[in-house]
Amino acid sequence: MKENFEAIQALVGNIGKVVVGKDEVIRLVVAALLARGHVLVEDKPGVGKTVLARALAGSIACSFKRIQCTPDLLPVDVTGYVDVRSGQFKQGPIFANIVLADELNRATPRTQSALLEPMGERQVSIDGVTHPLTEPFFVIATQNPVEHRGVNDLPEAQLDRFQMLLSLGYVTAEEEKHLILVRRQSDPLEALKPVMNAAQLGMLIALVSIVKLKDELLDYAVALVRATRESQLLELGASTRAALQLVRLAQAYALVQQRAYVIPDDIKQLAQLVLPHRVIPAAASNDNVSTTQWKQECVRRVLAEVKVPQN
Repeated sequence: MKENFEAIQALVGNIGKVVVGKDEVIRLVVAALLARGHVLVEDKPGVGKTVLARALAGSIACSFKRIQCTPDLLPVDVTGYVDVRSGQFKQGPIFANIVLADELNRATPRTQSALLEPMGERQVSIDGVTHPLTEPFFVIATQNPVEHRGVNDLPEAQLDRFQMLLSLGYVTAEEEKHLILVRRQSDPLEALKPVMNAAQLGMLIALVSIVKLKDELLDYAVALVRATRESQLLELGASTRAALQLVRLAQAYALVQQRAYVIPDDIKQLAQLVLPHRVIPAAASNDNVSTTQWKQECVRRVLAEVKVPQN
């Protein structure tokens, strides 16, 4: 297991060469990758969302495609199409190991829905023919805050496909100065080398299922998810998919933390990242906060009422 821990830390460290000052976000993204989930990164423009995705892809020797989402993007531009002349299927950019859907909420709802089947079932159906995607398959999408102009809210079914919603935030003044100095000479992304291949990543993904999870921690995860459905603060609670993804993410996060077992804090911390984007508050906030922040606050209040099991 020691060699596996070292491989994971090498991946985290390699991404950290480019994405400065965001070590915990990097660990979370790597955990989602190992958990066979998908990640949505929501933040203001220019804070490094796309750089994070490119650094992840550059650290693994596997196929990578970028989808730049715009209002005129069509579903076939994502999934592919059947050529009318040859009758052959032309694969779209979704057929890659790591897919970056940049500024996802600038695409129309119809185009956004083209990601539902690939993300949920890891396949694409075109003209009655099902085309399986190559494993590993990981979507990391970025979006600007929903309060910005020219964006379309992601529907609940689409949001539920994302294991986590993360935010990068601004770096410190010292880190920002360092970034400017480094990038005056060269782009660190250009010098980034892979530290593992797709086969090695697949072996790490297979380890997630053997990470020890006590029954009381499983009960705790289920209780957290069910509490969101029973709370009067929320009109819509989290789905069963959320419970499944929370548990698997906790197992993957334990590996990233160099443990072969899950602890209560793993589930408590990750629930605040897995659940908020899946719920709908029963009432709007009276405070001057964003929609995302209000969802997070509602979930925080709900989770605080659930007893945390002892180690």
